Amino acid sequence: MDIKKAAVDLMPGFLVRTFAAPYVAGKGLESGVRRAEQLQRELGLHSTVDLLGEEVFRREDVEATVQLYFRMIAAQKDMPYTSISLKPTQLGIHESEAYCRENIRKIVAQAAAHNLHITVDMEDRHFTDVTLRMFKAVRAEFDNVGIVLQSRLFRTPADIQDLNDRPCKVRICIGIYTEPAEVAHTDKSVMKEKLFEQVGQLLDLGHYPEIATHDEALIRRCMAYLDQRGCGRRAYEYQMLLGVPRTALQKEIVARGEVMRIYLPFAEEWKYAIHYLKRRLAGNPMMAAYVLGNLFRS
Repeated sequence: MDIKKAAVDLMPGFLVRTFAAPYVAGKGLESGVRRAEQLQRELGLHSTVDLLGEEVFRREDVEATVQLYFRMIAAQKDMPYTSISLKPTQLGIHESEAYCRENIRKIVAQAAAHNLHITVDMEDRHFTDVTLRMFKAVRAEFDNVGIVLQSRLFRTPADIQDLNDRPCKVRICIGIYTEPAEVAHTDKSVMKEKLFEQVGQLLDLGHYPEIATHDEALIRRCMAYLDQRGCGRRAYEYQMLLGVPRTALQKEIVARGEVMRIYLPFAEEWKYAIHYLKRRLAGNPMMAAYVLGNLFRS
């Protein structure tokens, strides 16, 4: 068993909630909207608002989730600096691909009416093929939808190549899901190198890379590369998680005229926030260090 993951799993929920709360906007949609407004007003940051909660199995819960996404769209319709992320496991994939695809399509269509962008999140490798199929089907009809790809997976360069029929926004990240060595890189330094390479591949094929990392050296390497290529400041963007202390770097990115977007999760129920935080802690030892720092400063 992964010792790090086991330690996080044993951490009481109240402790996670208390000391890792900076990584979640709060409980309820309004908490996400308020934080997005604050980040834009005070720091010039964009946001992608994310509803926490996965593995929704009952149809009535899926339908309620779809309605909540409609409420998110209504709340953000006059906030052009925001977008919305969604997950197939929230939207009926456990019932059928067709049902989930139609739910995603309805949400994207509603968002298109208000010029809001939707990102279809990528979950673990078991969902990669079906997520890409659903995304491509919806993307064939709508321009306001993008996808997430993970540099740790061996398949990602081929998946990027397969997107080329319609250029789109692509969040390129290492990925939070631990995958076996037969399908994924296991060395973080290799994952970061692949991410850098894939930023170039995305640009070469006309896509809009959303460079999602907190690694300052990697970000500066991307900055130098993008400057050398002569890319326009609105041909790509950077993304980071809420709560990770990179304020100075974020301000620098904004001052350069580039988009700096914060992944901004909120929860309708705290149990979903705790699950999210535990997974982030298990996957990111630096985040665990920040949480421990919060604990000892309290």
